[in-house]
Order: sequence, then structure tokens, then C-alpha cells
Amino acid sequence: MRWILLAMVLAAFPSVGQAADRPNIVILYADDMGYGDLHANNPDSKIPTPNLDRLASEGMRFTDAHSSSGICTPSRYALLTGRYHWRKFHDIVYAFGPPVIADEEFTLPEMLKAQGYRTACIGKWHLGWNWSEILRPDANVKQDRGNLVIPPEAFDWNRSVSGGPTSHGFDYYFGDDVPNFPPYAWIENDRVIEPPTVMLTETPKTPEGKWNARRGPAVADWDFWGVVPRLADKAVEWIAEQKGEQQPFFLYVPFNSPHSPIVPTPEFAGKSEAGPFGDFVNMTDAMAGKILQALKDNGFEDNTLVLFTADNGAENYAYARLENFGHWSSAPFRGVKRDLYEGGHHVPFLVRWPGHVKPGSVNDSLTSQVDIMGTLAAIVEADLPADAAHDSYNQQANWTTNEGGRRTTIVHNTFAKAYAIRDGNWLLIQAESGSHNRVPAWFDQEKGYTEDQQPGELYDLEIDPAQKHNLYSEKPQLVEKLSQKLKQIRSRGQVR
Repeated sequence: MRWILLAMVLAAFPSVGQAADRPNIVILYADDMGYGDLHANNPDSKIPTPNLDRLASEGMRFTDAHSSSGICTPSRYALLTGRYHWRKFHDIVYAFGPPVIADEEFTLPEMLKAQGYRTACIGKWHLGWNWSEILRPDANVKQDRGNLVIPPEAFDWNRSVSGGPTSHGFDYYFGDDVPNFPPYAWIENDRVIEPPTVMLTETPKTPEGKWNARRGPAVADWDFWGVVPRLADKAVEWIAEQKGEQQPFFLYVPFNSPHSPIVPTPEFAGKSEAGPFGDFVNMTDAMAGKILQALKDNGFEDNTLVLFTADNGAENYAYARLENFGHWSSAPFRGVKRDLYEGGHHVPFLVRWPGHVKPGSVNDSLTSQVDIMGTLAAIVEADLPADAAHDSYNQQANWTTNEGGRRTTIVHNTFAKAYAIRDGNWLLIQAESGSHNRVPAWFDQEKGYTEDQQPGELYDLEIDPAQKHNLYSEKPQLVEKLSQKLKQIRSRGQVR
């Protein structure tokens, strides 16, 4: 059946025969990696990232790039749909939660597949599955802080599960869905490879931070330390399998690192000067390097567009890391994961496309991961449906000429209760604080942050990237202008 569908696609798009003119596309997506963790962004970083630094030197490094949210599920949704997450939802998908991408929503892999691309997702999905399809009628289901707690025998693991990557445009999937959520098992396409037989209830001590591992079904002796290397090896294998094929390919590799649990393998222990998290970032860099090397080894390097970015900023363990090791993951910004402050969503963003993107270039224009879909559509000459990729601007010219992009405004949001709007150099936070975390008093004192009791926050990021000087009360007319602009964008269903 798949071959029949492929033949229909090829017939519908005659230009697919000119596959050599279209780049292969690889997106490497880190999990909870701060802007200042990447050495190419932060010369004071205490974490070696040689492979990603080389990628930056071979392509374009964006200094003002943002994820859609300060947490992972919404950012992944926005990247794959070209739509702000807040138009539909805010929070993450919890353990055994249903899909957040509806069947009728048009996705990035579906767009590329229609253009003749072979598509694969290898890594952390975290956009939900229809687990209820394999749940036995007599299942004992409990609730724990939004997560479903279900024993392994409650599922028929021999059946397929819809709603995952292969339901939304990917020809192939391999991964463990979410590293700290059940089921703790490898999934290939729409089936669990080895049925979980035990209930994970306790975990050993991690080198840093917390496990954040929810209770649930697991394969016996599940190896948390082996997840990231297995994903990288699988990506390398898949790339090698594409050698000799005539179709271009799209490979999406959403790493589950350096997200907790922080589990660098022994060979990476002590490789950074920023503690175990730093070692895990260094390990993530090494896994990205293996994938980049696979492109070169199989002859794909010159005709592959590689994009590296992250779903949000570093976890709030970053405060202790600064205190203990002198490394600030969000440098030079304020805030961490979840926050409306820059550190929550201002992320690394690198693009390498030989012959099209100038090596060693630095792009200071405002950039959003929401624009990836619209930009790739232009590159592969795909016409986006009118009711799709609602917020995604075509930034191809910006990537290839570095003369400035079409985006001048971004709406920032993590949770339903607070929004912010970036317009040019100005940032308005419609909340008393841009933080969704508990900030240590010593940090505010050391960095010079003080409470001002104003109902909102306004910053000029050109002169105040650390967001220390709240101008909200000094510029009421600008506050009103930005508030109206935010209201207008939120009310409009289509932006591009």
C-alpha cells in the first residue's frame, strides 16, 4: 500500500524527479539546552561543544532565535506545525496522554513527504499517542499529578498505537517517546519492540538534579544511560540506509538530552567544568557529531541542510550550577526553562547549507522556530495550504543573504496565565514577573535584580539583554501600543 501511495505522490509532483536540486534536511533538536551552554554563543561557557561549534563555523549562527514555549511539548508542536502552540494549548503531554496534533493538522513531515522526501523521526516525540487503543478494558488506572499510573499488564503490548510520528507524516520512527515518562521501552514505528514487564517505582541517584521519572511500565533493567547513544547510533544507521536512494530525505532527531535525568555515560564524566550537566551537554554535542560525520561518510554533507536548535532553555538547576561551577546556562540573559524571561526561550540556532548559507556568518535578526516550516516550504518549493502553518514566515532569503528577516514580532508564552510580546528591540511582559520559577535570593542580589512592584515589565533588549531595567512605568504609551499589538495577534487566526 505504501508503494502505491508513493507512486501517487510522485505522479502528483513531477518536480520530485529533480531530487538532486533539493537538499536533504536534518533537524537536530536538543532538550533543555541554554543559549549560553553552546560555546560558540558564549566564550565563557565551561562546556566544550566542538562539533556544534564547527557546525556554527560552517554555517550561520543566529543570536536572536526563540522556541515557541519555555517547555518542551508546545515547542515541538510549533516546530512541526508552523503554528504558535498557545493558539491551541499550553502545557506538556503527561504520561500516557493523547496526541496534541490533530489528524487534520498539516505537519512539516507531511509537507516534505508530499514533495517526495523520505521522512524519519528518531528520538523524543512527547506529542502524545493514543495509548487507550491498547489498554485492556479491566485496566487499573490511577492519577498522580496529571500523569496516569498504569501497571504493565494493563496493556496489550502486541498491538499498534496510533497518534505518534507515523500518524503525522513520518515514514519511520525509533525512540523511547519521553526519557522520564513510561513506558520505559523502545518504540519502532507504532509498536513497542520489547513489552514492559515491570513497574518502575524507584530510580538510583543521578549525578545532578532529579530523576523526574514517573511511575509506570518498564522493560526489565531499562538503561537510562544508554538512551542517548542508542538514538545517535540509530540515526547513523538510518542515514547509511539512504545511500544510493534517489529521493531526498528529512531526518528529525529530537534528543532527550541534556534534559533530566542527567545521565552522562562514564566516558563523558568530567569532560566539562560545569558538573554532570555540562558533561551531558558535551555528550549531546558528541552524539550530534556522530550524526554529522555520518552525513559526510555517506556522501550527503554537501547537499544537506542541517539545523540545530533546542526546545527551551536550561532547567532551573542552572542556578545551583552557577553557584557551584561559575557557569550560567542562559548567559547573557535572565531566566531559565518555563520563564517568559529570555533564558526560557532564547535558544541556540544554527543552520548549515553548503553553497547557500555563508560559512561563519552571524545573523542578529529576530527568528522563531515557528518559521522553520514556512522557510523549508520555500526551499523545497511546496505550496502550503491556506489553513496551515498559520504563524510561519518564509525566512529563506534571511538564511541565504543575512539581510534581515520578515519577522519583527514574536509572542512569548509558556502557561495560560502570562504572555509577552517582542516587537523590534522592545519586550513587554504582561505579568508582574517574567519568572515561572523560584529564583534564589543570592542570584538576584549578585546580578543586581530588584523588586519594583510594577504590574508589568518592559525592556529594551538592545541595551539591556539581561533585563535589569524595567521601563514599564516610564513608557506608558509604548506599553499600551504593545498591549494592543499582542491582543491583535492573539485574536487573529492567521498571521503569515
